[in-house]
Amino acid sequence: MRALEDALGYRFENQELLREALRHSSYANEHRGAEATSNERLEFLGDSVLGFVTAEFLFRRRPDSPEGELTRIRARLVCEESLYEVAQRIDLGRYLCLGHGEEAGGGRERASILADATEAVIAAVYLDGGIEAASALIHRLLLDDATEVRAAEKRLDYKTALQELVQRKPGRTVVYRLTGETGPDHAKTFSVSVLLGDEVAGSGSGRSKKEAEQMAARDALEKLGGDV
Repeated sequence: MRALEDALGYRFENQELLREALRHSSYANEHRGAEATSNERLEFLGDSVLGFVTAEFLFRRRPDSPEGELTRIRARLVCEESLYEVAQRIDLGRYLCLGHGEEAGGGRERASILADATEAVIAAVYLDGGIEAASALIHRLLLDDATEVRAAEKRLDYKTALQELVQRKPGRTVVYRLTGETGPDHAKTFSVSVLLGDEVAGSGSGRSKKEAEQMAARDALEKLGGDV
């Protein structure tokens, strides 16, 4: 835990909050007798804390931006991909408590699990140290010098890029198909496949259907390599 606290730049008064933030539901389900609580409730709270801190940051940083633009930038900043990148930087997967199935299935590297755990850790810091501590953490991980804001604005719209690529050859169509939904209602993960004609060209997952479609389009672009 001390190594993770060093990566976070925060020391917990209540270590149990951090331990709870690292418990995936698969682990909690396998240890019911030990009353191990999963990180799902913390993830729910962390999502709101992250959204609030990011909204306030953008509100102050961009006084001339309209509501719609602020909403779009915030969505890009707090999306699964951004949180996954944060988790990778602090090696969060190393500390997760997973059930045997998730462990065997590569759960420590799964973007959705790592993104959820990042939100849970944010909530744990909030409950342990208050909004100032949580805000400082979020700024260190996501909002330092607005580098992530600039990166978010420059991120490619993968769906548009794929559509433009496909349109070079008339007769090809792009269709996005929802293939699955997992997780509780407040924190679902959606899986989507993108089809070119009748063939699956890529797949992806995200915290919303739109994000999953973007990830599927990105996967298709990487596989196609510019050749439709």
